[in-house]
Amino acid sequence: MARSEAEMRLHDLFVRGLAGDAVAYRSFLQQLASHLRAFLGRRLFGWPDEVEDLVQECLLAMHNQRHTYQSDQPLTAWVHAIARYKMIDLLRAKSVREALHDPIDDEMALFADSAIEASDARRDLDGLLATLPDRQRLPIVHVKLAGLSVAETARLTGMSESAVKVGVHRGLKALAKKFAGGDRP
Repeated sequence: MARSEAEMRLHDLFVRGLAGDAVAYRSFLQQLASHLRAFLGRRLFGWPDEVEDLVQECLLAMHNQRHTYQSDQPLTAWVHAIARYKMIDLLRAKSVREALHDPIDDEMALFADSAIEASDARRDLDGLLATLPDRQRLPIVHVKLAGLSVAETARLTGMSESAVKVGVHRGLKALAKKFAGGDRP
């Protein structure tokens, strides 16, 4: 099988790099990165951030598996095989993440139909939170409802960051227990 001039140059740099020539190996990785960006960019069009991450993963995999390359075989076949496996791993991971997202139906009532229902929900929430001690109620109010960070909540309440995290955890656990037991205010 005839090799192109670019592939022969890459092959030569790679073989020299394997023999210990650090400059040739660095040059090989830089040229290979350009090649992989083009190769993966065509296949993952619309995901430019994923392409760069995947290029780096491929370069790392190729470096770690450089001992598996057979010098009598075309370099691009070896490179593309590794790149395809990495791309398949990415697509599988994306499909798993996407499967976790339930589609929102337009008919689904996401928000309260009236201000009365919203105020009733707020009253019920306030009643439930009032049953908790301050060390659990305050972290929930600030972190979960107001959207403050753990560090901000710690400064605001005078609690340590660990105490805020524990307070949120224990408070939510206590609320879940109240719901499970039917213990509502």
